[in-house]
Amino acid sequence: MAESFAVKLEERCYLPDPRCRANARVPDYAREYSEFVRDPEAFWDRIAQELEWYGPWERVREWNYPYAKWFVSAKLNITTNCLDRHVAGPRRDKPAIIWRGEEGEERTYTYGELHREVMRFANGLRSLGVEKGDRVCIYMPLVPELVVAMLACARIGAVHSVVFGGFGADALAMRINDADAKILITADVGYRRGKTIPLREIAKEAVSQTPSIERVVVLRREEPAVEIDPALEVDYASLTAKAAPDCPAEVMDAEDPLFILYTSGSTGAPKGIVHTCGGYAVGTYYTTKCVFDVREDDVYWCTADPGWITGHSYVVYGPLAVGTTVVITEGTPDYPDPGAYWRLVEDLGVTIFYTAPTAIRMFMRYGDEWPAKYDLSTLRVLGSVGEPLNPEAFEWYYHRIGGGQCPIVDTWWQTETGMHMVTTMIGEPMKPGFAGKPIPGAVVDVVDKSGNPVPPGTGGFLVIREPWPSMMRTVHGNDERYCKYWNTIPGCYTAGDLAVKDEDGYIMIIGRADDLIIVAGHNIGTAEVESALVSHEAVAEAAVIGKPDPLKGNVIKAFVTLRVGVSPSDDLTEDLAHHVKKSLGPVAVPAEIEYMDRLPKTRSGKIMRRVLKARELGMDPGDISTLEE
Repeated sequence: MAESFAVKLEERCYLPDPRCRANARVPDYAREYSEFVRDPEAFWDRIAQELEWYGPWERVREWNYPYAKWFVSAKLNITTNCLDRHVAGPRRDKPAIIWRGEEGEERTYTYGELHREVMRFANGLRSLGVEKGDRVCIYMPLVPELVVAMLACARIGAVHSVVFGGFGADALAMRINDADAKILITADVGYRRGKTIPLREIAKEAVSQTPSIERVVVLRREEPAVEIDPALEVDYASLTAKAAPDCPAEVMDAEDPLFILYTSGSTGAPKGIVHTCGGYAVGTYYTTKCVFDVREDDVYWCTADPGWITGHSYVVYGPLAVGTTVVITEGTPDYPDPGAYWRLVEDLGVTIFYTAPTAIRMFMRYGDEWPAKYDLSTLRVLGSVGEPLNPEAFEWYYHRIGGGQCPIVDTWWQTETGMHMVTTMIGEPMKPGFAGKPIPGAVVDVVDKSGNPVPPGTGGFLVIREPWPSMMRTVHGNDERYCKYWNTIPGCYTAGDLAVKDEDGYIMIIGRADDLIIVAGHNIGTAEVESALVSHEAVAEAAVIGKPDPLKGNVIKAFVTLRVGVSPSDDLTEDLAHHVKKSLGPVAVPAEIEYMDRLPKTRSGKIMRRVLKARELGMDPGDISTLEE
């Protein structure tokens, strides 16, 4: 890890309309944060009381560094908070989900209808032998049935592991095997840019490598319906239709696991991040309500896929716990044209819009005329997630989409944190390029590698000093990797990001300190891409780096040495790209492949990626005393 370093800060500031602060869920950030710091347990106790529990907690928090328990001995089921409590009140007939397909087809589920669907599918899973604690893998396109499947697992206490539908067969198989999943839920196809994605075929290839899978549930979307293998596969619609309509929620301990979600590791295989029922429910409920300032009549749209943590926390669990109307769409931002998202905002009257900087920069490239064609006046709050929102993108988003009226909440958090940790709360001054300050409930700092706070304007490592309810509890099957987060810098959770604070305590995220590459908001582990390249018969060694890209933030560049007797060619480059796509999916395919006679290594044989990156970007590589030659 590098030492701290000076950073030149250029600050602009936007003051929101005073009415934003007056009407906000958190009208006085400083006072709310002070209350939290004065008594963190009382702060979280107050928030948790807003949810429904079967049994109370003995203690709010139990902290045995680096392990935490929250709401100790309390009992709940997250789905009663997302569904039952709304169905029992005035939200029964309120739209819970509005789904828009790529070709304009639309389906709406009220809270009552979603509740019934979830209970039926939960009973369907039980009929397949799924019990509390079993792992269920979900590999689906962004359709309502994906949300139903997640909630159905939670209903019966099964641990879901959602795998992004853009991953290939090997990546899916690895995640199934690591979780030891019993059931796989998939679809025959997904739709993207007018093309079909053969999810079932990819799933079948993965299942040939996964002995733990007993049955595969298939959502059949195409006409005529694809024939399924009765020895292995079960039709989603038939399973649901045969199931009883009532399914009492399993009583879960607050510390029982809710889901495993795989995130790329900087070394080795992806990490299965484990989140639990109680603390995660409280954290996502609180941040959805207070960071986005959710109101009863809001129409809320987070454009993320539930294959990532943003979709778990801010498409499914947080918004449904708050009881808002959630928009989901299988479509892409610029298909069939670059007005696709803005047309949806106008059609559905979206009031809260949460997307990635990559999408914002793409819209900027298409020009102001596309959003100008649509009525975006319903928008009230804009959000950003997945990577730093650069100042130019902030300015465009604020003026062109929000009309200079909507506060922007640029959120920093991780799969591991489960919930927002840093943002600019609504009503506070906004600084383009800065995510903001720690939210009430989080103790976040920028430090040197000894854990000492660095002065304003000095870059350092982003850390979290105190536990929080929705923190991950471990890495599935690998507690050592969990402990590393807390042992890298003494006494702190180390996020792996570089950051800088200004004089007012606002935090700017600079980038990753490790070997993760953020491509269009997706975390890609260098180790997984390198492993996929080396598995090709022509490749001897491979190293990959992130290369800055004006649209995606970064793209992947690969450096490859070939086996003796193999020569570089355009055909080989194309074949390597196809090989990575087949193994890991299109999100991990290198944008560039460069062939080299040898890769820079330390004397112990470790590839020095930073030397490759420095060369690529025309920078000083720094200390190369350990370089082999």
